[in-house]
Amino acid sequence: MFRASRLAAFFFCAATLFAALPAPAQQPWTFAVSGDSRNCGDIVMPAIAAGAHHDQAAFYWHLGDFRAIYDFDQDYKQQAAAPPLISDYENNAWDDFIQNQLAPFADTPVYLAIGNHELIPPKTRADYLIQFADWLDTPDLKQQRLHDNPKDHRLHTYYHWQRGGIDFITLDNASPEQFDNDQLAWLERVLDADAKDSSIATVVVAMHESLPDSLARGHSMSDVPQAEASGRRAYTDLLKLQQAATKNIYILASHSHFFMDGIFNTDYWRSNDGVLSGWIVGTAGAVRYVLPQNASPAAKTNVYGYLLATVKSDRTIDFQFHELQEKDVPPEVVTRFSQDFVHQCFIANPPH
Repeated sequence: MFRASRLAAFFFCAATLFAALPAPAQQPWTFAVSGDSRNCGDIVMPAIAAGAHHDQAAFYWHLGDFRAIYDFDQDYKQQAAAPPLISDYENNAWDDFIQNQLAPFADTPVYLAIGNHELIPPKTRADYLIQFADWLDTPDLKQQRLHDNPKDHRLHTYYHWQRGGIDFITLDNASPEQFDNDQLAWLERVLDADAKDSSIATVVVAMHESLPDSLARGHSMSDVPQAEASGRRAYTDLLKLQQAATKNIYILASHSHFFMDGIFNTDYWRSNDGVLSGWIVGTAGAVRYVLPQNASPAAKTNVYGYLLATVKSDRTIDFQFHELQEKDVPPEVVTRFSQDFVHQCFIANPPH
């Protein structure tokens, strides 16, 4: 009995000592982000997938505009045996996206944000939720949704999930009335919970259009008064979270078809509370746009690529743009579409 008591005391002390030790440092890990894969996305996205696999990305985040919808994507027409009908294209465009752009990621998880081209008629949000339910109701997203609200059994175009002390939030600003009151209320509940959760050190927010008053203001939520007002409110909420709760905040968007960093380093945000870290990476295959005159020095256009995020042990994140070249397109894609077509995508997907 005495020996048993001593043994129990020994294990109790050992467990107490072990609990007092600091948690082991988290090893750096990566994820990849880009958006706007219409036009030549069937060429570029397999190269992004190959890059994500090479970089051992934990997941890929697509920020919207999968297919053009208002007209044939060039890559779709290239594969057609005969001139396609617009009705056939509208019925098959999202299947084309899944087969040619998502399938190459294989077992790498993909998270989707809705873009404005996903809502070009005849497409609707209801269609989007049905078509992409497999990506919007994954076990981690469902678990988080029901953790937040056990009664919430509906799919949404906005959602979040947590990994390694980081809250990843996907928002829906694909149409002028967004963010609506329901989405803003949801976002503010999520951010309030993050503020109170000591295990969450970092919040990464991604959406299609950039929040208002950025360096790309002319093609953003500033285009419409309702969107501008709600976007400013969301930005202010994130800024408060960074300042009051000392969380790391990063904001990602696409919509403009170029790469740009430091997008909120503008007169407006410098004179209104503060500047948050933000990037635009609309470089997954869409027709390229001219850079705005006030673009950041590191901005690039007429390029394809993705943003590689490296999460460090302290949950801060480094973002680096990985530009892709023709040689990065997988051989099987070149064979299917032809070398000449691949070359045209790289040299003649012109500025807007």
